[in-house]
Amino acid sequence: MQLFDLTGTTAVVTGGTRGIGLMIARGLLQAGADVVVSSRKADACEQARAELLAGGDGGPLDGGRVRAVPADLSREDECLRLAEVVGEQTGAVRVLVNNAGATWGAPLEEFPSSAWDKVLDLNLKSPFFLTRAFLPLLEAAGSADDPARVVNVGSIDGLRVPLMPTYSYSASKAALHHLTRVLAVELGPRHVTVNAVAPGPFESKMMAATLEAAGDQIAAAAPLRRIGRPDDMAGVAIFLCSRAGAYVTGAVIPVDGGLSLRP
Repeated sequence: MQLFDLTGTTAVVTGGTRGIGLMIARGLLQAGADVVVSSRKADACEQARAELLAGGDGGPLDGGRVRAVPADLSREDECLRLAEVVGEQTGAVRVLVNNAGATWGAPLEEFPSSAWDKVLDLNLKSPFFLTRAFLPLLEAAGSADDPARVVNVGSIDGLRVPLMPTYSYSASKAALHHLTRVLAVELGPRHVTVNAVAPGPFESKMMAATLEAAGDQIAAAAPLRRIGRPDDMAGVAIFLCSRAGAYVTGAVIPVDGGLSLRP
């Protein structure tokens, strides 16, 4: 078996229609996986599917390798429905990437209760409910030698105090990192690894305003002196989801050019 080959793997990527989720979906496809992307809007799902099928230097892909299933993953019933639909289509899922997320910024005195509900529902509760819903499909695909994989997308703002007043976002990502460790212990004996990546700044809709206002300063503060590129995120996802990462579980891996090392 090739260390980084995902041929024959079915992977589900939530929030897979843009930003970091799309970067991961494209990387898993390039490594040979069949990919299901999901997000709330049906038109965004179809647009991402078409973009992924168009391929890159390797040319267009076989249409059966990319599916798109819209779902509002802030709701537990929609998490269950997504697992049911994917299960009917595939029978087993080797990789679940919990990437769907939201952020909210406001001064302390103005930070609303709705900002906690929206962000925690999608960033923390959704990965838990999705992992539980997909667990039978993951167990069907995993083995002692090559477990199924859950990859949670956290943030360096869950590793350090953020510069912006994003109270619910940073708290949700820190909690997701610890939930990753808890589930790794729980699911390891069931042949499922659970890891998290903690991205720093990447070009995405969520980061667009920040990078436009302070992208040069952020890049200069990172020891590697740049922001993240799509291949940086794809590479760590391929590692965790392939045979190369089969003995890694409970890890939270910063993908930030060293930015989280700064005070």
